[in-house]
Parts: sequence; C-alpha cells; structure tokens
Amino acid sequence: MLGACTVTKSGNVTTITVNVAKVKAYGQAGINAVSTVLSIAAVASAIGAPAVAVIETASVALSAALSAFSAAAGSSVTVNYDDTTMKSAINSVLADLQTVAADLSSAITGASSTVSSSVLSDANTALSALKTIVSVFEGILGVVSMSEPAMTEAQALRILKVAA
Repeated sequence: MLGACTVTKSGNVTTITVNVAKVKAYGQAGINAVSTVLSIAAVASAIGAPAVAVIETASVALSAALSAFSAAAGSSVTVNYDDTTMKSAINSVLADLQTVAADLSSAITGASSTVSSSVLSDANTALSALKTIVSVFEGILGVVSMSEPAMTEAQALRILKVAA
C-alpha cells in the first residue's frame, strides 16, 4: 500500500486518498527511466531514431500528465470514483507510465541482439525498476492485483534516481 494512501469502500463507491508526492515520484521515475535508457548510446543507436522519437513522445506525454496532476492536486487528494477530474488526472499519469514502460521494453528487446550484455543489463535494470513502479501504482489504485515486483519500491526509485 502506498504510504499515506488510504482506500475505503462504501457500497459501490471507492474512495482513495492519495499521497501526491508518491504519484509525482512515480511519474518522475518514468521520465528518469527514459533518460537512463536513452542515455545508453548503444541502445539509442540500436533502436534507431524513429523508436527514440516514439519513446521521447511518450515521455513528454507523461511529463504533461504529471504537470497537470501536480497543478490540480495540491499536497493530498481524495478521489471518489465519481470524481472524474482527479480520477482522470491520476489515470493519465498511470496510462503514460504504462506506455513508457511498454515502449522501453520494445526498444530494449529490439536492441538486445546488437548491444553488449553489460549495456543490455543496465537498460533492463532501469526497465525492471520502472515496471516495479508501474506494478505498485496499479496495485494501489486497484487497477490490477499487484504482482510480485522484481524489486522493492524503494530500490526501484533509487535506481531511477527519485527521492520519495
């Protein structure tokens, strides 16, 4: 469960009180994962400019969603699942994180036969950290049952250079 996040249910209404700092940290983790993977010259070269552009576009969308969420949320936010504005803002950050993770995964898979094993390991570590963050975020929001992540939330944020 996300620190300072509470979930209550009353009938069919689910209310989530969200720790805004954690959502911001998760979004920043996605942005940092893109920077980390694309800064590995061998990976960026192997996947090519079109794939890099797709990943950068997803990162820009994530950044915009994160900015919109931050502007609307303040320091904490309570979301009733009939509160479409905040639900949409939170879901937008999650959707963009999922897109970034999928795009990076495809790129790393595509580059795997043309880069060294150490370069591939670095890229996969960043991707694994991002997938951990996505999994934790999905579990918190009740989007899916949280699966066993490859590492802890704290390890993932540390790898992606995000202070939570």
